[in-house]
Amino acid sequence: MHPFLNTHREQISALCRRYGVRRLEVFGSASDSERFDTARSDVDLLVEFDQSPNGSYTDQYFGFLEDLSALLHRPVDLVVERAVRNPFFLESLRANSPTALSGTRCLT
Repeated sequence: MHPFLNTHREQISALCRRYGVRRLEVFGSASDSERFDTARSDVDLLVEFDQSPNGSYTDQYFGFLEDLSALLHRPVDLVVERAVRNPFFLESLRANSPTALSGTRCLT
């Protein structure tokens, strides 16, 4: 994971708790310090949400996306794990994103 994301780790963890994120994993260029361009790169994240007992899933997803983009001052691509239908794509994401940012099962 690029050090840029590590500098925001506590704030990202707080957003994860606020929006009920179970797991958040980095993939794409942000998972590789050599490929991530701090001036131009977006951030690609694989997310798994807890069930939202008191709010709508839409509010949960878009609120989290907007707050992450505002925090990081760049576009964020937020891929919901359960929406990925291609098992090979999901396997590829997991194989290339060993970095978990937050969530109840992935705090490090």
